[in-house]
Amino acid sequence: MRRIDQIAKALVADTCAVWNVLSSAVLHRACVGSGFEFAITDFVLYECLYKPRNKPKTSDKELQERLKAARRQDQFKNYSLSVEDLQEVAILEQRRRVSKGELSAIAFAQKVRLTVQTDDQRARKLAALVLTEDRVQTTPHVLGWLFFDGRLADADLAGIVEEHESLERPLREFFRQMYKEAMRCRLLARHADSDEAP
Repeated sequence: MRRIDQIAKALVADTCAVWNVLSSAVLHRACVGSGFEFAITDFVLYECLYKPRNKPKTSDKELQERLKAARRQDQFKNYSLSVEDLQEVAILEQRRRVSKGELSAIAFAQKVRLTVQTDDQRARKLAALVLTEDRVQTTPHVLGWLFFDGRLADADLAGIVEEHESLERPLREFFRQMYKEAMRCRLLARHADSDEAP
């Protein structure tokens, strides 16, 4: 994975990444305000909004409403991908319990030469093989970059984590770790700047 001071803002998001970005209004606003553009495939859109759920939860409905509202603002645009596109990148054979949404996000990122954003470990490993590691990022990495770059303030972390957890999302510890890493990198960057000053 790339360093915290490096980020891709034009990217393809899989289902988990969509939910994790939308799990906090503050995080989502910071992404939009910083110029992030999240593309999604039709497979991901289907998984997010139309795939039947055995036991729909309140958190699912809330995230779906947030995605619908974001799409009305021209965010999370969806793109089609053919079976041939999936076969062309030769990842169907390598599929190891990776969902169609994750698979399609990787294939589309390969096709349009963008970074893929996924928070699933298996999907990240597959994406690193297909795209190379520097074209794979996670939602915690995005959060870390937003803190590193000053787009989020220290006081934002608690609210982001609280709202994320209230929607039954699983990245609390990863968010905290990336926040700490962002603070460490900012401190190092300041020391480097002061050492270079005359």
